Order: sequence, then C-alpha cells, then structure tokens
Amino acid sequence: MTRSDLIAIVAARFPTLTEKDTEVAVKTILEAIGRTLAQGDRVEIRGFGSFSRNHRLARNGRNPRTGVAVAVPEKYVPHFTAGKEMRERIAGAVDDPPRQPLA
Repeated sequence: MTRSDLIAIVAARFPTLTEKDTEVAVKTILEAIGRTLAQGDRVEIRGFGSFSRNHRLARNGRNPRTGVAVAVPEKYVPHFTAGKEMRERIAGAVDDPPRQPLA
C-alpha cells in the first residue's frame, strides 16, 4: 500500500472529508511520527504497533559491485514492532485469499 492508496481508502471511509483534507491529515500524522523519532522518542499506536529508533554501530561493509571495503558510519534507523492485535490479525489472515490491488 502506498501513501496515495491510504489517502484514497481514508477518503472513501469518511465521505465528509475531501481528498485534499485526507491528504493533509495523513501527511501530518506521518510527519509527526518522523519528527518524534528524530527527537529520540518512541511512538506507540495501540492495536497497531510501535515505532522506535535503533542505533547501528559503525562497521566495515563491502561495495557489492566492486568488492572494495567501505567504512559505514554509525547511524540511527527506524524500527517498527507490530502490536499483539496486529500480529494476531496477520496470523489469522493466512487462510484468506490475497486481496486485489486498488485500481
């Protein structure tokens, strides 16, 4: 699912919102999550999961094309952990047929 798919689904679910209002709402939520993670805080959405950031230490990597060793600096990366309700929903969906993509 892409951001535009999400916007279309939310706009269809709430007909009182225009698609532009829905786009602004989705963008604002995603920006808030990103800003919170950048500040070092954690975001938890009950029934969905939590976002946090993980610290990766500096290491030596390899350029896959040339095989030359490359120093990879330390960095923070986003991490998502699915909540219990989400894990159960996904585990129960194994028997469901795959959904058709949105038009």
